[in-house]
Amino acid sequence: NIKMNIAIIPARGGSKRIKRKNIKLFSGKPMIYFAIEAARLSGIFDKIIVSTDDEEIAQYSSSIGAEIPFIRPMNLSDDHTPTVPVISHAISECKKNNWNIENVCCIYPAVPLLNPRHITDAFILLLESPSKYIFPVTSFPSAIQRALKSDNKGNANPIYPEYSQIRTQDLEPAFFDAGQFYWGHANNWTNNKSIHDNARIIQIPEDKVVDIDTPEDWDKAELIFKYNQEKNI
Repeated sequence: NIKMNIAIIPARGGSKRIKRKNIKLFSGKPMIYFAIEAARLSGIFDKIIVSTDDEEIAQYSSSIGAEIPFIRPMNLSDDHTPTVPVISHAISECKKNNWNIENVCCIYPAVPLLNPRHITDAFILLLESPSKYIFPVTSFPSAIQRALKSDNKGNANPIYPEYSQIRTQDLEPAFFDAGQFYWGHANNWTNNKSIHDNARIIQIPEDKVVDIDTPEDWDKAELIFKYNQEKNI
């Protein structure tokens, strides 16, 4: 029974701020296409699974090579469901097919800038640290230690006054989760191990990261996508 690496793409049908976000056309293709294609191009998955509660997403994903071995239940398909239980559920369902699942990469469905090589680089890190999750980060555009807050009169106040006189280049770099994918050993997922508390990170360029939550984010992502395409040509 061969040990398997699988990708699981959690893609529910509902979304509050951008209607039908995971299937809406982005640069001419349904958004989820880019996650499935990046998984395929990475060349390291035995199976690419889509966990969805939505028939249209299921049918489209299946038509381009992903598998839908189950339909996600409603209690795991609302706005407030965390990622780890969704992936844990998917692993349990897939194991009913007698799959010997070793490593699992959760790939979010709205990742048009995802580079397949980053999936592979993170997998190599996972093999070095099987007890950890691995995920991509990018650096904040400015030093978080110099962050400001405003009072009710619009006056600026430093959140961290102790850093206000320190040069930016002398401050420790800070990163944020790129929100693209998470690699983990199957046991980490099924034991509901917290991601950010048990992880190693890979750093990726800022122009490969955009969080698509609002229509403005969507427009920005399309501009970056087109810029990256033209740059590569």
